[in-house]
Amino acid sequence: MNNKKIAILGCGNIGSAIANGLIKSGLYKTSQIFLTRKTEDLLEKFATKGFKVTANNIEAVRNSEILIVAVTPQQLDNLLNEIKTELKINKHIILSVVTGASIEQIKKQLKKKIPVIRVMPNTAIAIQESMTCISANEEDKNSLEIAKNIFDQLGKTIVIHEELMVPATALCASGIAFFLRAIRAASQGGIEIGFHAEDALFMASQTAKGAASLLLKSDNHPEGEVDKVTTPMGITISGLNQMEHAGFSSSLIKGIVTSAEKAKNLYTKINKEKQS
Repeated sequence: MNNKKIAILGCGNIGSAIANGLIKSGLYKTSQIFLTRKTEDLLEKFATKGFKVTANNIEAVRNSEILIVAVTPQQLDNLLNEIKTELKINKHIILSVVTGASIEQIKKQLKKKIPVIRVMPNTAIAIQESMTCISANEEDKNSLEIAKNIFDQLGKTIVIHEELMVPATALCASGIAFFLRAIRAASQGGIEIGFHAEDALFMASQTAKGAASLLLKSDNHPEGEVDKVTTPMGITISGLNQMEHAGFSSSLIKGIVTSAEKAKNLYTKINKEKQS
């Protein structure tokens, strides 16, 4: 059990997923976690579980050491301006999951030597199955280890250079939606060939889980596993070729690239719009 207290500032979808994952990991008790949101009523279900909930970010910061900033890019500047006078060197660590906002940009706003770690999980963190990417500047390496120790309990983590955080957002954070849509499409195909909706979704989901597990446990390339289920003039290769003719791989690649391009300048664009 960790004795540090955590504040999740901006407890929307990803903030809620992190809160749930922290409790399921056994690393924290609900009483150690502050959750904030402008509309406190939306956190009522967390309050009933024992979380400390409030609309007051200052209160949460004063009573916590690890601050997980989970607001939108549009809300980030206002939040940082609100809390910066309360931040204490050698007490607070900021873990930012804000898309597009660099460590340098956040530190420039704060004007204090507070460690800032960028973290990009996905919503599977709620069930301790996130793919979380983490990055930090050289001077914050000790705090990076603290962040990694937390998120290692919530799925898999990888430490990457900060310039790769935006691509990581597209591949892993947005990426979970892409894979979910692929599973939905497979289940719809299952319905069309005769299965009830709930059975088709279960079968498609477990098949997707099995495919991912094959790669994670064997370190094989996907095409190596594909070759094991494709035979000359067989049904699998016929289906795969039809999908490729319709642009399956190309569409997925384009979707990831498009998401990355949009994420790259999101926070900077918002700042420019504010100043104009």
